[in-house]
Amino acid sequence: MKKNFDPQEIEKRLYCFWEKNGFFKSNNKSNKKNFCIVIPPPNITGSLHMGHAFQQTIMDILIRYHRMQGENTLWQVGTDHAGIATQAIVEKNLILKEGKNRKEYTRQEFIKKIWDWKQQYGKKIINQMRRLGNSVDWERERFTLDPDMSNAVTEAFIMLYKDHLIYRKKRLVNWDPAIQTVISDLEVENRLTESFKWYIKYPLLEDCSSCYDKKYLIVATTRPETLLGDVALAVNPKDRRYSRLSGKHVLVPLSNRVIPIIFDEHADLEKDTGCVKITPAHDFDDYQVGLRHNLPMINILTIDGRIRDIPEIYNSDSILNTFDCILIPEKFKNLDRFVAREKIIYEIKLLGLLEKVIPHVNMIPYGDRSGGIIEPMLTNQWYLRVSRLAPMAIKAVKEGIITFIPKQYNNLYFSWMKEIQDWCISRQLWWGHRIPIWYDKHENVYLGRNEIEVRKQYSIDTDIKLEQEEDVLDTWFSSSLWTFSTLGWPSKNKFLELFHPTNVLVSGFDIIFFWIARMIMLTMYFIKDKNGQPEVPFKTVYITGLIRDENGMKMSKSKGNVIDPIDMIDGITLEALIKKCTKNALKPNLEKIIKEGIQNKFPNGIIATGTDAVRFTFSALASTTRDIIWDMNRLKGYRNFCNKLWNASRFILMNVKYEEVIIKKTFHELSLADQWITLEFNNTVKIYRHALDTYRFDHAANILYDFLWYKFCDWYLEFAKILINHDDSIYLTGVKCTLVNILESLLRLAHPIIPFITEEIWQRIKLLTNIKDKSIMIQKFPEYNINLINKSVIHDMEWIQNAVIAIRNIRLSINVSSKKSIPILFYNINSTVKRIIQLYGIYLKLLTNLKSITILSSNEKVPFSVTKLIDGAEILVPMSGLIDKNLEISRLYKELNKIKLNLQRLEVKLSNKKFMMLAPLDIIKKDKLTVIKLTDMKVKLIKKIKLISDYRE
Repeated sequence: MKKNFDPQEIEKRLYCFWEKNGFFKSNNKSNKKNFCIVIPPPNITGSLHMGHAFQQTIMDILIRYHRMQGENTLWQVGTDHAGIATQAIVEKNLILKEGKNRKEYTRQEFIKKIWDWKQQYGKKIINQMRRLGNSVDWERERFTLDPDMSNAVTEAFIMLYKDHLIYRKKRLVNWDPAIQTVISDLEVENRLTESFKWYIKYPLLEDCSSCYDKKYLIVATTRPETLLGDVALAVNPKDRRYSRLSGKHVLVPLSNRVIPIIFDEHADLEKDTGCVKITPAHDFDDYQVGLRHNLPMINILTIDGRIRDIPEIYNSDSILNTFDCILIPEKFKNLDRFVAREKIIYEIKLLGLLEKVIPHVNMIPYGDRSGGIIEPMLTNQWYLRVSRLAPMAIKAVKEGIITFIPKQYNNLYFSWMKEIQDWCISRQLWWGHRIPIWYDKHENVYLGRNEIEVRKQYSIDTDIKLEQEEDVLDTWFSSSLWTFSTLGWPSKNKFLELFHPTNVLVSGFDIIFFWIARMIMLTMYFIKDKNGQPEVPFKTVYITGLIRDENGMKMSKSKGNVIDPIDMIDGITLEALIKKCTKNALKPNLEKIIKEGIQNKFPNGIIATGTDAVRFTFSALASTTRDIIWDMNRLKGYRNFCNKLWNASRFILMNVKYEEVIIKKTFHELSLADQWITLEFNNTVKIYRHALDTYRFDHAANILYDFLWYKFCDWYLEFAKILINHDDSIYLTGVKCTLVNILESLLRLAHPIIPFITEEIWQRIKLLTNIKDKSIMIQKFPEYNINLINKSVIHDMEWIQNAVIAIRNIRLSINVSSKKSIPILFYNINSTVKRIIQLYGIYLKLLTNLKSITILSSNEKVPFSVTKLIDGAEILVPMSGLIDKNLEISRLYKELNKIKLNLQRLEVKLSNKKFMMLAPLDIIKKDKLTVIKLTDMKVKLIKKIKLISDYRE
């Protein structure tokens, strides 16, 4: 082995070795227990970010863990076509390179451009996933627009449509004028934005002087341009100011349309003037008010966000009203909505109808892809009646068929599902799954997989022209079929039979509704078990927290606080990091702030740590909290952990030869240290497996760290060095065999979390164990041996460790070098301690560099010494002529005061009636035993202080 661990040298080589040998592959003919995870499909436009790396690390840990238990594992991988994002990127590139937008191509030409782009750039995130060590079955990689996947989406739509679960209707939606499509709530980013609130006067039509002292009502609005679509003014029925205005009317400024004053609790008595303008076609709350009061809906905007020449008027059933005619003033027609806003305010001010303007911080919806401001818009869309699917999905979680981890997310799931609204499944894009609906010139609707099938099914002659629906399906629709469509549905096959339902889904809490709930609903609708009962898509949903920066802030490219996992793996210079993080800064001053922040955090850039250290950090941070604070210092610590494992392995490989552990392995005795480390490792296996089985990856990482760093390296290797350096020891062969066996087992235990370094070391250590298999990843995972228990060994070893620590602390307290040999005395020892010293005193001698060990009888004179009390003995280091007597007495008094404080705390605790009544009996028993031990130590210290005080040299 090389002296230093070099991740870059081994990682790519080992991943190619794994993939080339087919170690990731699943088997559709296996009689083994099956275990399956589907990866949440990342967008083909994306690159690996912290969330991806975090969740994929957890998934890979589970897959490797179950694979090593002999299970037939499938980690189903794939990517999402990301309709909006991909189309936007390709269209932007075409404008830059060819000077053309999408509409200057035919649909087929533009889609071909996207496929060309995917071929060239769409594999970036897939290649990055390899860098993370993901052991996915690459031969089964899927893409949501693959022919088989597209076929599954078409079949799903047809089945749902025939079951009257899909319909088309005009409703209010989130509309992005920049890319001219409806978008989901998840794709809306609400930002606090500095703006204004305008107070506008609406003149009363009737004379209301007998019940109201003004000739107008004042309305506060943040979107004055929408007044062109006002259909009413609402006041709260409990508002005494306006209680007698029922049935009255006002004039809409500029257009002078007459609209009614209505009573509705949507108007807030405490907010602004208490009057609210109602524009159902351009506000979600107003839309509900309009439905309650059967108000017309006036759409004043075009799909690109301009003021229409002629508004569209719909009734509350979204049916176009062709009888009424509402005019928009000529001066506002075809203006951009925000230009129109300024002009409308100007005109209102001229009319004397602008009461006041105040600065206002408003929550503005932006499209996360386009960056443009979203408009609520009345459009025709396709909807799925999820309210009919929700009850069985709720039942699956309530009855425990599906388990959320942590359980707290059950309530979030239920709250969303109980308030569920029909799902808008259509998008006005070209890139995606085109809806399998055709129309004739009379707008008759025909359903089919293709035009040939439609004509045959509906007996439509070829001279009748048919046009397919222009819209495509929401990307989430195909993703909701992911667990079974990737396994070959709608065809029945062995993979679907073996691996569905899948075992675990690892995802974030932010898409419980948008993806997880929809997967549950659609899977239970489409997939039935052998008994005809709905099948769930997965049995366990493990919800991860959100990775935030060290200040608890959400990582965002615009803030410049995003950390690329690949940059931590490979390292990056300060200059390159600054360039990367400031690329998306929207303002010059923000670029400066980001640059200064990076220089402060990473003055030397980011040092390469390798994949294993990054994975270990993710595992250690995988707690049950909603927010997870990323800590670069912990990453450095876990890089040191990998170095520790490397150096320990190197020591073993340098000191053990093949013939020493193979030829002689059945003829050796085990020392106390060998027995102890074997027992400790066995217990580590137990608690480590429990941590993984209960999805406490943070506990698993800590357990692994504690065993390797403290038990194996800090203690056992020190004992092993003693035995190795004494060639005449009867334990020499035993310690060498134990070193190899524990290291080999430890590598298998750690492999799911840190796969690269464990494989690299294992390839060498297997030569000392006669293992013929090619890879550690197909080895058996360590199992707990319930019969491997020896309390005496554990007790004796712990006593020796405490004695070593006590002696080393004495050296530190009196500033005596570890290189200087010193004598020690044992006083007031019990029979157990005497036995340990007689059997294992050599350990104490060699580990703490002792001249001699002497056991004093109770009647022997005790010399002036530095004293430490441990269980069952006093350790004395004679210090005549080395230290000041008064200093030693002072030190003993400090130790005595600590014991008194601990005693006092425990006595108060045990005198508390509530504690004694509620605390577990084993805790109470443990505290009482501690009181006895501390009392004994206190008495001995008092005697020792008196003895030293009376001592005369």
